[in-house]
Amino acid sequence: MGKIKATHESLVNKEYSVTELVKTTLDKVKKSSPQLGTYITITEEKALKDAAAIDDKIKKGEPISVLSGIPMGVKDNISTKGIRTTCASKMLENYTPIFDATVMKKLNNESPILIGKCNMDEFAMGSTSETSAFGAVKNPWSTKHVPGGSSGGSAATVAADEVVFSLGTDTGGSIRQPAAFCGIVGMKPTYGTVSRFGVVSYASSLDQVASFTKTVEDCAIVMETISGYDPLESTSVNRPNPSYSNGLGKSIKGLKIGVPTEYFKGDSVVMEKIKAALKVYESLGAIIEDVSIPHAEYALPAYYIIASAEASSNLARFDGVRYGARVEDVEDVTDMMSETRGQFFGKEVKKRIMIGTYALSAGYYDAYYLKALKVRTLLKQDFDKAFEKFDILLTPVAPCLPYTIGEGYKDPVAMYLGDLCTASINLVGIPGLTIPCGFSEGLPIGLQLLGKPFSEKALLNAGAVFEQNTDYHKQSPNMEVL
Repeated sequence: MGKIKATHESLVNKEYSVTELVKTTLDKVKKSSPQLGTYITITEEKALKDAAAIDDKIKKGEPISVLSGIPMGVKDNISTKGIRTTCASKMLENYTPIFDATVMKKLNNESPILIGKCNMDEFAMGSTSETSAFGAVKNPWSTKHVPGGSSGGSAATVAADEVVFSLGTDTGGSIRQPAAFCGIVGMKPTYGTVSRFGVVSYASSLDQVASFTKTVEDCAIVMETISGYDPLESTSVNRPNPSYSNGLGKSIKGLKIGVPTEYFKGDSVVMEKIKAALKVYESLGAIIEDVSIPHAEYALPAYYIIASAEASSNLARFDGVRYGARVEDVEDVTDMMSETRGQFFGKEVKKRIMIGTYALSAGYYDAYYLKALKVRTLLKQDFDKAFEKFDILLTPVAPCLPYTIGEGYKDPVAMYLGDLCTASINLVGIPGLTIPCGFSEGLPIGLQLLGKPFSEKALLNAGAVFEQNTDYHKQSPNMEVL
């Protein structure tokens, strides 16, 4: 599977048709998805119909956009009109939206080909993509390992070369961590840059939509399409939408990169790869210095209290009356709601609803939720201070290599600590970009670039320069073993 611009050129030059490309893509997905668990729903009939329409335009000599005919996958918590959106939960197993999310409307205007809805952690709750009611997702580099969560299906399908790009959502690292575990590029944009309208909410003040791609340039192309003001979304920011791909690869000589020391704790091999990446930047003229984020150690507990509190509120709507499935043969409404939520929610979702409800309860609000909000403010001040001196910050994405299947749930606290380097970024709303920076034991390792609010263009440029001077992004897993 080629990159976006290369695939576009091949289609325009009639080296192959969109229909041929889509048929090849569907054959790949049908072969590898059952082993990897990447898809919940495959939209074969629609994909072939849409491909034929674009082929007709090309035959007539009509211009097509750079994304027209490009195969893509979409995380199954993003609403797609006429295509079921399950959130990987039995609660929404048969839910088919009657509208498109704003990101889908924007993409549909450019006519990429939707291959299917990607598997994920149930309601985006998890760090490994193992909590899906439709089965766990596996890492294409090693099926004994997880792809990361919660957008694991969207990451794995790009890494496995099933599609050219995909969409995911990032609440505490759910794009950046799977991108790192699968050896691809993933971005969490500044909060408010990409509309959340039509995305099933997990934690509304933290959720963001963005893409998985093989290269930074592809990431920039997708960002240009999906970002921008949306009057339907109250937290959408009304500001000009820049050309993210224009001028990628400019010199970074003199770029000031801060290295937050608090995030360099974990697997020694992972830390060595990140430090080697810093040497690459230094050799290209960047200025590297340590910096402190003093309240970083409090970010993770604050994140899990705030995220769980918002989840407990957002998921209250799935009660058998307003949304979702409903049990039968119960005596009254109270039993119906209780039985419905008990039967159709999975274990991880129930756990986070209980934590969030407890944190918001009258007797504990001040002790937990209010304190977590104060930590969020202090953390924001830490990052603001760091960005007074530095252009970008560089950290690991995760403190470890991908977990083996089942490992994280034997020690859930250790698994939650895996979000140490990513969750604080959602709390302060700044952008983060993951790019591959090495391998260990045959598994990918990613680095994370962080920037000031709305500095996506600078991050993408810094990522593109790293790509131009390394070859980690050119390596792919061996799919012949599946």
